[in-house]
Amino acid sequence: MRIKALFLVALVAACVGCNTAPPPTPAPDTTAQDQAAIKALEDKFTAAFNAKDTSAIMSLYVPDQSLIVFDASVPRQYTGADAYKKDWDSFWTMFPGKTDFTLSDLDVTVGGNVAYSHSIQHATMTDKKGKKMEMTVRVTDGYKKVNGQWLISHEHVSVPVDFTTMKPDVNSK
Repeated sequence: MRIKALFLVALVAACVGCNTAPPPTPAPDTTAQDQAAIKALEDKFTAAFNAKDTSAIMSLYVPDQSLIVFDASVPRQYTGADAYKKDWDSFWTMFPGKTDFTLSDLDVTVGGNVAYSHSIQHATMTDKKGKKMEMTVRVTDGYKKVNGQWLISHEHVSVPVDFTTMKPDVNSK
């Protein structure tokens, strides 16, 4: 029995340092790359909005029923990509004229395969009668990475409300 124990101790001692493989390299931090990808997505949104391209806009969102959007307009909630696409089609019908959209103050936070951002978005649109309308909204987007691509999975659009008048401030500063 002693010989077996000594043999085992000798074997363990001899193997210390046997593994000459270097320790595994930690996965690179992709936060900066992911933030850049999400900022590029928001740039695509800006271009698609200015082009009034519903298909390009919708390509930036999850394409299924998991999409939830709280828009600044009624109804209170859009559930699913098909419902939100109809909202965009209706929006372009209301504002068929020239559009100028800008996005500012974008801040992106990434955590693995989910992320969120907030931004200020300003649009000048022209209605059917040629009248221009300006609107500034606050937007918070939730993203998830699907097959290596960031997509918007939740969106919340809002405007501040002046509680003394109970009217929205669509051009808040």
